Amino acid sequence: MTFLRFAALCCLVMSQALASPAQTAVLEQASQLELKGDFKNAASVLTRALQEKKLSRDDRKSLEFEVDRLDRIKKDFPYTKDELFAALKKSVKDLTQKEFEQWVKEGRFDSRELDGKRYFMSASASNLFFRHPELDKRRLPPKETAALERAVLKACQVIRKTAQSEKKPYVLPKQFQVTMTVTAKAGAAPPGEAIRAWLPIPRQYSFQSGFELISTSSPIKHIDSEQSPIRAVFLDQTARNGYPTEFQIVYNYTMQGVSFDIKAEEVNASDANDPNLKPFLQEAPHVVFTPEIRALSEKIVGGETNPYLKARKCYDWIADHIQYSYAIEYSTIRNISDYTRNKCYGDCGQEALLFITLCRLNGIPARWQSGWNTFPSAQTIHDWSEIYLEPYGWMPVDPYMGIYATQYIKNLTPEQKKEVRDFYFGGLDQYRLIANGDHNQPLTPAKNSMRSDDVDFQRGELEWGGHNIYFDQYNYELDWRELKPAKVD
Repeated sequence: MTFLRFAALCCLVMSQALASPAQTAVLEQASQLELKGDFKNAASVLTRALQEKKLSRDDRKSLEFEVDRLDRIKKDFPYTKDELFAALKKSVKDLTQKEFEQWVKEGRFDSRELDGKRYFMSASASNLFFRHPELDKRRLPPKETAALERAVLKACQVIRKTAQSEKKPYVLPKQFQVTMTVTAKAGAAPPGEAIRAWLPIPRQYSFQSGFELISTSSPIKHIDSEQSPIRAVFLDQTARNGYPTEFQIVYNYTMQGVSFDIKAEEVNASDANDPNLKPFLQEAPHVVFTPEIRALSEKIVGGETNPYLKARKCYDWIADHIQYSYAIEYSTIRNISDYTRNKCYGDCGQEALLFITLCRLNGIPARWQSGWNTFPSAQTIHDWSEIYLEPYGWMPVDPYMGIYATQYIKNLTPEQKKEVRDFYFGGLDQYRLIANGDHNQPLTPAKNSMRSDDVDFQRGELEWGGHNIYFDQYNYELDWRELKPAKVD
């Protein structure tokens, strides 16, 4: 079975959980048309089904999402072949048409057939360098990474040394002030309509604390508890004709460096019946124990029985075999972990979900952790994971950083690269802002419309009435500054 056919099967299984039997055939037909690249007729099938007046609320929402998903896929694949070549000419020194044609033939670029024409993914130029790092010497303009690599190494060394000296995993707190701004474009909602906004904020951890809301652009209507698995502030503003609508929050929080000194011989199997751990040993959206995942697990883990060593084998395999790539939107992917396994590349969240799936399959509690990476000169939205090892408890594991250290650091020695790789298995620098402790979690209050990202929550979510405001209709930015050294009790 091809991967796309498998995705179609996943679509049908998920649809059956949400839709009535009468809708299952519609969803399967639309899925098959999509896989063939016939988006126009797929949309027509779904639109006709939506005209049925007796649809249940769940059936209607399921069909509406499938229509919107087709449009989201098109947004992720905007380039014609000629447009991609023009973009690459600006990014790759001395690129020729013949060389480009060969790369297309080799399948170096993600593409989709959309109604009879081939289109290419928006991040194709960037992903070319991730998947073919030998081309880095031809990058335009050249990318200087030495200073960042040295800074990452130093952060790892200082945190680990301090944790070992003080004999505790959480050390060297830093306090930050953050300003997050989410701006709906003019016309994103009709004038006079209330735009509802959910903006992420830090949740409470043993190593992340001290959240203090300083100011907001409009009164807060709701704020999640500090232990919420997805933490947001909720507010609204009225859209004005011809003007953007800006939401802004300012807050302080404190983050500590993390470094666990794990001894394999001390690690015991977790209690699978512990109600606090059981949810993180089970299958979930995008965490599916497919036959292909089981086969990969057997290849990686083999006969190993120690939970720490099993998890480390999975982390190391991903670091060695999965390349980084900017992703298409998560909401358009049926099963992210298997997508990443099949493609052998993915972004930080896709890599994390593959790691989480492998860990859970092997009896190791594992869960999502995400928000922002605010490391100086490398700021971005970011996802990673946590695993539970008895008797140490929950600890962070960042599969992307293992990949970064192994495949993309160019200016450090092999020993220094290994230091970075080892650190992020059980370690974390202070330049993180953690809003989420699990994936696919609902917002409070619930959106009346569909989510722009139903897996993660970092960029904020907007809507008006029952209409979602998708990512192309708003901008987001996060600015931060370090405050005076923080004290943590």
